[in-house]
Amino acid sequence: MNAVKIAYKPVGMLLGAGGGALAGAAFKKVWRATGHEEEAPGATDREHGWREILLAATLQGAIFAAVKAAVDRGGATTVHRLTGTWPS
Repeated sequence: MNAVKIAYKPVGMLLGAGGGALAGAAFKKVWRATGHEEEAPGATDREHGWREILLAATLQGAIFAAVKAAVDRGGATTVHRLTGTWPS
């Protein structure tokens, strides 16, 4: 395994944690902006119907996937620019 790829692992983990926090904050803002309550309903929340629970889960999943892809790609691109090696 290439030294750049090995060195990138902890950086990738830190970027992932930061991206997760960013995605969580983004989801909360989007959820509130769509006119919903402060907190999104959980799967076992009795006071909300299927539609709202599945909407919240779908929206949250899409935001987390997009942020993860952007953070991963940005980190890999930066490493490539600095080292000339792509950290796959």
